[in-house]
Amino acid sequence: MVILRLAVSQFKGFELQEDNKNVHQGYPNETLVRFLKAREWNVAKAHKMLVDCLQWRIQNEIDNILAKPIIPAELYRAIRDSQLVGLSGYTREGLPVIAIGVGLSTFDKASVHYYVQSHIQMNEYRDRVILPAATKKYGRHIGTCVKVLDMTGLKLSALNQLKLLTVISTVDDLNYPEKTEAYYIVNVPYIFQHVGRKEGSGSSHHAGNGTADNCFSFDHDFHQQVYNYIQQQAALLESISPIKQGSVRVDIPEPDPEDAKIAKRIESELQKLGGLSGLSSSLNGLKVNGH
Repeated sequence: MVILRLAVSQFKGFELQEDNKNVHQGYPNETLVRFLKAREWNVAKAHKMLVDCLQWRIQNEIDNILAKPIIPAELYRAIRDSQLVGLSGYTREGLPVIAIGVGLSTFDKASVHYYVQSHIQMNEYRDRVILPAATKKYGRHIGTCVKVLDMTGLKLSALNQLKLLTVISTVDDLNYPEKTEAYYIVNVPYIFQHVGRKEGSGSSHHAGNGTADNCFSFDHDFHQQVYNYIQQQAALLESISPIKQGSVRVDIPEPDPEDAKIAKRIESELQKLGGLSGLSSSLNGLKVNGH
């Protein structure tokens, strides 16, 4: 507790302004703590991380990304069908439960840029709409969520998507740090069970099965709300300037060296499993972070 107070007091010299509301949502101190935790309470590193994040948001117009719909609607539906993510409910404490269909996501219906754009839009909608609504409903600050990673259907061939998943993870790690209270991994195929699991704090949260019926579908209430929200924001922006079709090109930050090592470790462990099960041929040519 003393370390926390000292670190925050040292960090307070860097004020999050009203222009940064999409980052802190009215809770600047809690936001500073997130960045401090992400850099193990090293004030200098946390300060640099936050500055880099703010610069990334400005350079890529992230504040306007919820006004840039993926069009036509058929393309957006195809992305939802191949990038499985949805809001499946809330914990007893009011934390949103985000279900991710890792095993059945194919990421093969659009370019990488569309998938990255879609992911960032989901992050921003979570931070600007879902979490503030939960905060208001429960009468206390709710700034994190729970994620349930559903491995149903996961195959070794899914490793071909590891580079894209690493890109998405890098965006989250550097620009949306400490937003997940806990990870739950469910339905892991036997061949992958030796790789291990990542779980954050807050294991007492009750996430249920985490995969409510059709929560991944474009027709689910949550996705309809997101889609309509983006359309409304786009209409407001279009009154100022025409909306251009095409994906939003977002600069992908360089991954943390430690994250690159972890990805390489996962690759190595899965190669071992593939060799043991006679499936090593499906791993040939796999690249992680260009290595």
